[in-house]
Amino acid sequence: QVQPVESGGGLVQPGGSLRLSCVVSGSIFGNYGMAWYRQAPGKQRELIAAARRGGTTDYSNSVKGRFAISKDNAKNTVYLQMNSLKSEDTAVYYCNTDGAPRLSWGQGIQVTVSS
Repeated sequence: QVQPVESGGGLVQPGGSLRLSCVVSGSIFGNYGMAWYRQAPGKQRELIAAARRGGTTDYSNSVKGRFAISKDNAKNTVYLQMNSLKSEDTAVYYCNTDGAPRLSWGQGIQVTVSS
């Protein structure tokens, strides 16, 4: 089964920045919109940023203006640039398609925002 591979997380202080990367099979990458999701402890997984197949992007209110999603088609990679990080951004981050059909979920990548 096709499974995304996320990387780039870690520990960062409040106000800092991180860039996450996700590599996906080329056959998927070229045919679907891609999105970043996150799951904080005790909460459900939520979609926070999407790069739609048509070229538009969408963000949840919680990250709008701070996070930016982008795609490198040549590398089959989707990125999430995260700026002005807050403690409430602490979560496991995943990438996947932006709708049906979903890929198998990868292991995700931990992002911890703490001083």
